[in-house]
Amino acid sequence: MNGPSTPAGTQRATDSWALLSATVKGVGKKYSQDSCGALSVAEGRAAVLTVADGHGSAAHFRSDFGSRWAVEEFTACAEGFAREAVRVGADATGWNGLRAEARRLPQQVAHRWRERALLHDCNSPAHGARRLTAPADEPPDLAVYGSTLIGAVVTQTMLFCWQLGDGDIVLVDAEGTPHTPLSTGPDMGDETDSLCEPEPWRKMRSHWQPFTGGAPPVVLLSTDGLSKSFADHQGFLDFATGVTERAAGQGVPAVQAQLADWLERAAKYSGDDTTFVGAFAATALAETERGTAW
Repeated sequence: MNGPSTPAGTQRATDSWALLSATVKGVGKKYSQDSCGALSVAEGRAAVLTVADGHGSAAHFRSDFGSRWAVEEFTACAEGFAREAVRVGADATGWNGLRAEARRLPQQVAHRWRERALLHDCNSPAHGARRLTAPADEPPDLAVYGSTLIGAVVTQTMLFCWQLGDGDIVLVDAEGTPHTPLSTGPDMGDETDSLCEPEPWRKMRSHWQPFTGGAPPVVLLSTDGLSKSFADHQGFLDFATGVTERAAGQGVPAVQAQLADWLERAAKYSGDDTTFVGAFAATALAETERGTAW
């Protein structure tokens, strides 16, 4: 049996991963539409990370539910996948099976999310009595629950990540160089793919990366409220590498203690809800510490 999950910001002596997470609401907002999760599973040998950004406009007035369900359903599906990834490890004969399972995971998550949205709308129709007069064959409008989703599963031997809609995944290698494996290029404004669309899994981007040598990268996920707070993309990447350097020099718990304050300052510039999660392998932290002057 696997041991209990470890909350973000803490690490047992047997864990391979140190996790951090924080989310803050946008300036002037009543509450945040973002959700996040950071979980250590398989006795600390894997980490499951996820962030979701509810759309938050008047047309998406229940998107705080949608983002929370996105995180919960991704985590539920990804936990079992992470355990299997740990079991397969560096055995290349099992990689094809893992990749096939990774391709199925977005559809599983989307179906589970849709079931929760349908149940909630059935019990509490978003559009009141008008829903009761809708044609029987008309699908319910789930736009009110619309949310993006970014998720990752990382072990000592491989990384899988998935993304629907905006937000960012940054990998910081042992040399301190950031990479954005699922970057889509220039910001397209407020338009984004969403779980509320028909068959959203078809639009979900994915990335798989085995670690054939050296330490796993630091894995950082964030909603777009963070990247939008910087004047340019390089400023955002500098923030990611700075967090990694501080984690190496001061320890992940110290960074966790300061993270919400950093995000609060960022939110003042973007005006948006801002969420950030990360996973740091013990070996990656050691390598980064040796490679920096912090």
